Amino acid sequence: PFWLKARTLLAAGRLDRHHPLPKRQEGPADEMAAPADKRKIMKKRIKKFPRFQADRFKRMNPAWRKPRGIDGRVRRKFKGSTLMPNIGYGSDKRTRFRLKSGFYKFLVNRPADLEMLLMHNEKYAVEIAHNVGAKKRKEIIERADQLRLTVTNRFARLRTEEGA
Repeated sequence: PFWLKARTLLAAGRLDRHHPLPKRQEGPADEMAAPADKRKIMKKRIKKFPRFQADRFKRMNPAWRKPRGIDGRVRRKFKGSTLMPNIGYGSDKRTRFRLKSGFYKFLVNRPADLEMLLMHNEKYAVEIAHNVGAKKRKEIIERADQLRLTVTNRFARLRTEEGA
């Protein structure tokens, strides 16, 4: 949460009036809808699948590439070799693509996009697109509060004025 960041910055002495954190908004944001499905999200595997021998060569990107050599021990699935990703590592269909909060992410570019979520505030959380400016961002947040929608990046590009 945002207040934890403020507390750690204050303790470290790195928070001052030149870099204020956004104040928490009171009101409809406190009455946000909770996710309807409270099923526990379990991922079968959290660790990434590294590319074979990526730890040996700095020039080799660790992002997974399927081994295609005729003698490759990873492709032939020898005991003790690197594991290959396959369909069995997939997450539960009912919780796939869910955020930790239990909502599905819904990308929004303008306030009109929120009207689609009018009856789905217990299933989807709003994420404001990165290329939306501060003015339109504020409009989106106000409309989301009216519809009781959760906004994941509510405090992005939000500045508060001292003494205002």
